[in-house]
Amino acid sequence: MAPKTRTNPADRLDDDDYPAYTMGRAAEMIGATPAFLRSLDDARLVTPLRSEGGHRRYSRYQLRLASRARELVDQGTPIEAACRIIVLEDQLEEALRLNEELRQSAADARAPGERQS
Repeated sequence: MAPKTRTNPADRLDDDDYPAYTMGRAAEMIGATPAFLRSLDDARLVTPLRSEGGHRRYSRYQLRLASRARELVDQGTPIEAACRIIVLEDQLEEALRLNEELRQSAADARAPGERQS
């Protein structure tokens, strides 16, 4: 029987979705308070994973969303509206990415020399 391969958590630090940051470190990184991060959790914009001890852990992707929320709130946008804006921006970015992939697939599928109409 082959030995189990353990993955080193440090190997996942480049993963945007890996929950590498504690609440205190996350708040410090985006220039916010832990209470602000909790409010984003309450608003369901950022739902951090929990450690075995129940502590919140944030990924880089979540920190980008939290940073954008902080930017909007600092400009006077209510937190609920800021969260909705960010969700819509994220959805638009994903739709544009998928659209570009579909365009590329269609272009790749065309025979060489075939004209686009």
